Amino acid sequence: MPPPGFVARAAAVTAGLSAAGSVLGLVRDQVIARFFGAGADSDAFLVAWTVPELAATVLIEDAMALLLVPAFSAALAKGGAGPLVRGTLPRLAALLAAATAALLAAAPLVVRLLAPGLADPRLAVTCTRLTAATILTFGLAGYLSAALRAHRRFLPPAAVYVAYNTGIVGTLLALHGRWGVRSAAAGVAAGGALMVLVQLPSFVRVLRSGAPGAQGPAPVPGRSDARAGARARAEAGDDTHPRPGEPPASGPGDLGAGGRVRLGMALVVPVVVFAVARQAQVLVERFFAAGLPAGAISHLNYAQKVAQLPMVLSLMVCTVTFPVVARALAEGDRERARQRVERDLTLACVVVLLGTAYVVACAPQIVSTLFQRGAFDTGDTAATAAVMRVYALGLLGQSLVGALIRPYFSAARPTWYPVAAMAAGLGLTVLVDGAAVAAWGAYGIAAGNAAGISLTAVVLLRGLPARAVPVRVPALTAAMSRYVLAAAAATGAGWCTTRLLPGAPAALAAAACCLTVPLAFAAAAAAVGAPVRSLPHAA
Repeated sequence: MPPPGFVARAAAVTAGLSAAGSVLGLVRDQVIARFFGAGADSDAFLVAWTVPELAATVLIEDAMALLLVPAFSAALAKGGAGPLVRGTLPRLAALLAAATAALLAAAPLVVRLLAPGLADPRLAVTCTRLTAATILTFGLAGYLSAALRAHRRFLPPAAVYVAYNTGIVGTLLALHGRWGVRSAAAGVAAGGALMVLVQLPSFVRVLRSGAPGAQGPAPVPGRSDARAGARARAEAGDDTHPRPGEPPASGPGDLGAGGRVRLGMALVVPVVVFAVARQAQVLVERFFAAGLPAGAISHLNYAQKVAQLPMVLSLMVCTVTFPVVARALAEGDRERARQRVERDLTLACVVVLLGTAYVVACAPQIVSTLFQRGAFDTGDTAATAAVMRVYALGLLGQSLVGALIRPYFSAARPTWYPVAAMAAGLGLTVLVDGAAVAAWGAYGIAAGNAAGISLTAVVLLRGLPARAVPVRVPALTAAMSRYVLAAAAATGAGWCTTRLLPGAPAALAAAACCLTVPLAFAAAAAAVGAPVRSLPHAA
């Protein structure tokens, strides 16, 4: 067991560095907007950036972590991670290098598939080749992150996006005058290398030490107790898991002959498919936006990056509290897990809806304050703000999907239900985009995104009681509905605030809304009887 308070401190460090990475990401977007505006050049870069975005989801975030963290934890429990590293790292590096070479060769085909409507794809092809190295560097960064987390070293993995965005911004500032938008692509490659370098010293040290720390093998929040959770469910009468006294079902961290880890592909594949399907929303957007006038992809990108900040903040709450849920499930305390998940979902709903109200009310002021300088003009501000308001309609769905997926994949058995939910949402996104893009352009694409992710959230919430944690869906839905009403009132208050300051600088109007929107949200929530601390107990 870790020392008291260790998990909370580690989660707090992770949340803090994640916030720093998000702020640097915003700075990165400001620099790109200042130098290149929203036009054909920035569109070409964003098409090329699609591959690194997908690679980050699969190789750094959920998919790689859910595969390798349990494997390293099992290896440590058997005495050390050295054999696992020697058996897997060279092969993984060779596979990633081959994939990088394949992308370099196939860059023209990839660009045609991602954005068939680009008038001149040559710049996008060049940028794609510059960013191709991220397949190798992101994969290595994800591997190092998994190893370090299993050794209870959380600081270097949490710093990867700080390093990544620092590399992009630094390269842009140094090379934009000579290389143009290609400097952004080169910055992505440099940032990927920094992701590896920021973790490599700690990785070497823990391998040399041969032990995770004085307290013994490192537990992995949300995963290390998976077998204990399986035994608890067996005692509760779940016949799909072993009874007490029987060996637990093999998982992704079980060791086989010769000390090699048998990775449970039945557990891993659904996670990978879900991660790819969720990221495919970006692919769908850029596919349909490629045929729109120059700048449409850039407007969509800037709008999405800013609009999703409330979602990121809301999920930090779940990141900090998730170990509590995992521990409760591991101990078979489903009631405590239910209470924690319900509180987390309610709090995430409050945070993201408050942010949604602010974004919808003040979108032009936000975009003007952040981006309107250099090549990013007033027309770009108006277009981006309008798209951002449409995107914001799906923020509650985005936040709920991010929060709900954790308890689903904390189970010790494979589940394809989240993949089916994501497929349904992605299908709706494709249908709405295809039907609306001709008439409404980028607004129709943003509407498809909001509709699809909202459907996924509804399906995941409906299925959670039977498949993971027995939350009270009717009570949650009633509470969320009240908060939606409060958000609508807060949006109106923010809109009125901006209208009362017609000649004020955009930054001043946005700052004024920082006061009026939360106050109006709190007052409206109290007026409609939204729960303050927790959901009411069942009768």
